[in-house]
Amino acid sequence: MKMAEQERDPLLIAPCGMDCMVCYRHCACKKPCEGCRSSGQNKPGHCRKCEIKNCAAEKGLVYCAECPGYPCRKLENLENLYTRRYGISLMEQGRFVRACGEAAFLDRERKRYACPACGGVVSLHDAQCSECGLEWKLPEC
Repeated sequence: MKMAEQERDPLLIAPCGMDCMVCYRHCACKKPCEGCRSSGQNKPGHCRKCEIKNCAAEKGLVYCAECPGYPCRKLENLENLYTRRYGISLMEQGRFVRACGEAAFLDRERKRYACPACGGVVSLHDAQCSECGLEWKLPEC
């Protein structure tokens, strides 16, 4: 899928700050995951039963950054994992969405994860383009 062809749906922004559009599950599958906030069933089991997503939903929140108890231990653990493995801060992304809005976040993500060679979507998890298959070093946050 080409990044420019993708309609950027705010439902693809997870409560934790993850952009589901650049998740390996969305990029690599013939039937891509519709994002963790969607009601669709075409997503990994760990996303369907995600405690962070479910906590936000139970509290009536869209994003964790809206919670008075932000950040919680579960989010801090996920943050540590993503910072260490992928070099991004989900908490910074969540704060950006809250401060600047969904459209600004999605525009920033489009620029960050568009394959410079072909315009495909570069997966955050494996740094591989969904179109040409080339691996790219993703820019730091």
